[in-house]
Amino acid sequence: MTIGVIGGSGIYEALPLENVEQKRVDTPFGEPSDEVTLGELAGKEVAFLPRHGPDHQHTPTNAPYRANIYALKSVGVDRVIATNAVGSLREDLPPQTLVVPRQIFDRTSHREHTFFGDGMVVHMGFADPYDPPMVDHLADAAERADTDADVEEGGTYVCIEGPQYSTRSESEFYREQGWDVVGMTAIPEAKLAREAEMSYATVTGVTDYDVWKRDSEVTLDEVLENAAANQESINAVVEEAVRSMPDDFESDAWSALEGTINTPSEAIPEDTRERVDLLAGRYLD
Repeated sequence: MTIGVIGGSGIYEALPLENVEQKRVDTPFGEPSDEVTLGELAGKEVAFLPRHGPDHQHTPTNAPYRANIYALKSVGVDRVIATNAVGSLREDLPPQTLVVPRQIFDRTSHREHTFFGDGMVVHMGFADPYDPPMVDHLADAAERADTDADVEEGGTYVCIEGPQYSTRSESEFYREQGWDVVGMTAIPEAKLAREAEMSYATVTGVTDYDVWKRDSEVTLDEVLENAAANQESINAVVEEAVRSMPDDFESDAWSALEGTINTPSEAIPEDTRERVDLLAGRYLD
């Protein structure tokens, strides 16, 4: 199958892909953020999408998450390596640290979190939002990659709505909960990847200390400067993760929809069935 990569255009430009082609994908959920870039790396098929578009024109709230995941599914992706820029909620996770989290706390409120609905109810398990086998693989790849960045495995990513940064009281609240990093793009991407039965995990790059640290209040200039510094390390991790992806990789996420559809098949409207056939068709026959 194909390994999907979601992140900034800098990742695609850095990956030494061969036999590259661009594929336009139409989806029932609107247009993806860009054409899907297909190529090969170390004999493995790779599909890349820039989350915010080629010119970073989509905000964290209105990025076409559903169309992006659907587009990757349609070209055969069954595992996804995502990348995110995050703020640190811990003194010992300074900017330019890489974090491979295991948990998410969702603070968003204005996003489409599911492919389903419209006469089809699906109750998807999401206890481990980042697929454990992929987390393990990404963390191992981060340790092996040719980078001087420190790597933290585990922890919780709290996803806020954005595009504004946190208030000081919000940032301090997140720290009191024991959460580790804060960002704006983990949700609904991780939820949709699970509904699409993809193994999904992320490597994040710390760009700032959010606003809890009085002598280091986050600014766009700081974020962009540290994001650029993180890019080389993240590129190295993604390339290593693709190159070392085992042929016998297995994931429970690949059957995540089994037993989750609460609506009898015969009661699901035909237009809904058609829209989600790529995702759930095998469970609706």
